[in-house]
Amino acid sequence: MQLHGVHHVTAVTADIGPNLAFYTRVLGLRLVKKSVNQDDVSAYHLFYADKVGNPGTDMTFFDWPQSRPQRRGSDSISTTMFRVNGLPALEYWKARLDEHKVKRGEIETFGDRTLLRFEDAEGQRLALVDDGGSPYEAVPWDGADVPEEHAIHGFYGVALSTPKLDSLAPILTGILGFSEVKRAENADHETVVVYGMDGGGPGKEIHVIEQPNAPIARPGAGSVHHVAFRVSDDGEQHDWRQRLTEAGLGVSPFIDRFYFHSIYFRISNGILFEIATDGPGFTADESLDKLGEGLALPPFLEGHRAEIEAGLRPIPVA
Repeated sequence: MQLHGVHHVTAVTADIGPNLAFYTRVLGLRLVKKSVNQDDVSAYHLFYADKVGNPGTDMTFFDWPQSRPQRRGSDSISTTMFRVNGLPALEYWKARLDEHKVKRGEIETFGDRTLLRFEDAEGQRLALVDDGGSPYEAVPWDGADVPEEHAIHGFYGVALSTPKLDSLAPILTGILGFSEVKRAENADHETVVVYGMDGGGPGKEIHVIEQPNAPIARPGAGSVHHVAFRVSDDGEQHDWRQRLTEAGLGVSPFIDRFYFHSIYFRISNGILFEIATDGPGFTADESLDKLGEGLALPPFLEGHRAEIEAGLRPIPVA
């Protein structure tokens, strides 16, 4: 059994207007779905992805304006990494981020990869990683002003912070089927253990940093809520649920999110994982050319549309 890569990353914002502007206008992603949090319909759930909403390209946000800022620390999903192609792309993004006054680091080397770290206005930690020209499924959004050769091609991976590596490693390798790909030192002189799916590489890596002296993270605006991993279909997902249950991990029932099907489980108190199917996809209720234009509700919420819309504030145009 093998997971097939990062499916999506879901994070928290307290300021949905600037969030929408940043991920679409600055990063050049497409708003492929404007919906609501199915467990809290008073909150928007926005999905930013490539042109067609491919799994593996989808950064999503819960809009919780009452959220206080996150407290960074261990036992958390600390960084979301996107992939771009080549050093010229990183140089382009360095200049573009400066143009938009985005907080960033310098281009750095990590192992055999080159990357550029930056943050959105709420302190969401992000990075662009040179994918070395690896093939990609993403279809760049031609509605953005980012040149196609420098566009974001979906996820490279995510980084986790843990107080104790020994508590996560057996879950990642023994249960989830990851393998240790390499160890390397980051710019802060910390050892990072890289775990991979199918040998790792773009879209298939988790970077784990052991930080025993860091405070435990407190979720909030600017934090990642969970990361989801890909399976092809319901059959694979059923097999994974059985495996997780037999391993003693508490796992949710099967949940129909309409655009994909999900199960959730924790690998620690602070780190929530999801396993999500690749389909049905975001064109299940909207045509490709209209993705993200209206408020999309799954069929089981459609009967409550008037009530839901009345409880949503308009998204301000930043």
